[in-house]
Amino acid sequence: MFSEEIISNIRKIMRDRNLTQAAAAEYMGTSESQFSKILNGNVRLSLLQLENFARNLSMREIDVITYPKVYVEKGRPDEEPVEAILQIRLKKDVREKVLKTVFGEGNSLL
Repeated sequence: MFSEEIISNIRKIMRDRNLTQAAAAEYMGTSESQFSKILNGNVRLSLLQLENFARNLSMREIDVITYPKVYVEKGRPDEEPVEAILQIRLKKDVREKVLKTVFGEGNSLL
């Protein structure tokens, strides 16, 4: 059952992050007794509780559902390289000092 998998993942997250039941209940926005009932399957986990739990752990809801795997949207590149270009305008005498500092006395850029 889907909800059992989510509860299992919540238990794994608690174990991996050394969370007490009291702390996890607080993150979820519920009482310890209610949280215990959720873990035991006597009460259903609400979407709001899942959202609170994830947000308080700096996670996304989908990552709690797929834990320990992190959900990555199809077609979304994992990491695109970031390129930054810095342009600084300097007076000629300052520019020459900077170039000498960076490239040494014998640089061919001067």
